[in-house]
Amino acid sequence: MAGYDGVDAPRQRARAEWFLAHAHLNFGDVPAGDELSATALAAFRTVDDGWGIAAALSSRAKVAMFRGELAAAEHAAADSRRRFVELGDRWGRLLADDMLAHHAEVTGDHATAARLHREDLRIAEDLQLWTDASYRLSGLGRIALLTRDFAAGTELHERALRLATDQGNPFAAEYARVGLGLGARRQGDLDAAEEHLGAALTRNRALQADYGVAYYGVTLLLAELGFVAELRGDAARATALHGEALAAARGVGEPRAVALAVEGLAGAAAVAGHHVRAARLLGAASAGREAVGAALPPAERGDVDRIAATARAALGAAAYAEAFTEGAATRLEDV
Repeated sequence: MAGYDGVDAPRQRARAEWFLAHAHLNFGDVPAGDELSATALAAFRTVDDGWGIAAALSSRAKVAMFRGELAAAEHAAADSRRRFVELGDRWGRLLADDMLAHHAEVTGDHATAARLHREDLRIAEDLQLWTDASYRLSGLGRIALLTRDFAAGTELHERALRLATDQGNPFAAEYARVGLGLGARRQGDLDAAEEHLGAALTRNRALQADYGVAYYGVTLLLAELGFVAELRGDAARATALHGEALAAARGVGEPRAVALAVEGLAGAAAVAGHHVRAARLLGAASAGREAVGAALPPAERGDVDRIAATARAALGAAAYAEAFTEGAATRLEDV
């Protein structure tokens, strides 16, 4: 960016700022991506650069999604998509649709998420953007897992992994491998899940050490490995992993990730026999999710329902409900 100092080229400077924001966000560096994309969007509006406005809006949508601001993310992504479609830019549509599909996934609209991924897979294949095609295959694989079609989830993630490997893209390959780990855990293959997820966590920590940010959300990886430990009955390891996930989630300010870590800590508490604590933590996580409009969809309640059943069986329905209600009155920031 220093090359633009003293140069009267606002449109070109804004495009450079946007591209740098895009790169930062792809590595999970939200503060830098936020500042650069906001500056670029303002500049694009000043010079009436339609393509630039559409591009910057896609980045604003990603910033909002990282921060759990779901309504703002959907609005910006939909505006970006409309503009790219009017411009006839199908690559840009892939940018916007990525956030729209993610929004549909986290709000439980799996049919819309799958439709967007299928449409964008065809666009990526038509444009021969094979890395984008790999990500769309993984996206379809994630939806298959959420709808409990585990065979399809495995097949889609394996296709995505082969394509990413052929393209020499380690990030798309890792996204696919993590999907295989998610599927393995949900099918009870804890060894395979730990292998895939543990390797991804090691690589992300190396990235974090090199660049100060983690490309793939370490909070999800820590939480998933924490659930593996809980399912093995290792309360101490589960507590340590979910505690680390909570610290990481608070560091990036992502309320859904915070809630996930708190749910994981509830599972660790239940395994350790602290059932009142487990119920209170579940209550706090539930209230925290509802506060940002991201209540867990039925397809994603497996871990929470399992933990709740353990605590309820130990406490009885009335005592569990009382503890859950107490937890719901506690702010996630105070947990």
